[in-house]
Amino acid sequence: MARAVGKENKSEFSVPSVVEMRPPALCEGCGHRDMYITLTQVLTEEYPTHKVFSDIGCYTLGANAPFNAINSCVDMGASITMAKGAADGGLYPAVAVIGDSTFTHSGMTGLLDCVNENADVTIIISDNETTAMTGGQDSAGTGRIEAICTGLGVDPAHIRVMTPLKKNYEEMKQTLREELNYHACQSSSPAESVSKH
Repeated sequence: MARAVGKENKSEFSVPSVVEMRPPALCEGCGHRDMYITLTQVLTEEYPTHKVFSDIGCYTLGANAPFNAINSCVDMGASITMAKGAADGGLYPAVAVIGDSTFTHSGMTGLLDCVNENADVTIIISDNETTAMTGGQDSAGTGRIEAICTGLGVDPAHIRVMTPLKKNYEEMKQTLREELNYHACQSSSPAESVSKH
């Protein structure tokens, strides 16, 4: 901080040479990794004007290398409403990525707004079936994400479940393409994918 404001930085402690800087990263084997790899490939190759909106959760680490998948992160539940606002302003495609716990915490109201306004957004609920960021508590929506989305009025034809594994990359890419190319103004429901892992 001292360096940023042009002051001398006198530290009483030095970092031992054995300690390496390690930025936070998604856990090895986590399905969020496979979801971001696939999403980034589809978006960067086929949709140059895309924006991905996220919010607070372990999946926010998708903003870091090697994924570099997230353009905006504000707070819990903001991903869906930011994507809706961007779509309302003419952005295509507007993609929201939200975790299962955050979705039940404060994302459901944004999805309801998208349904009511027939928003042209694609929403990915990345479901790792736990509240991983804060210690692994049970997630309020475990086993019920699809039912919640149906109850909020999402057309069941656009509730797509993907299993994020390398062996499923091509199938995941195809599902993402189909939902990204679906424009909600043609029907009555935003496109949505649930990434289950």
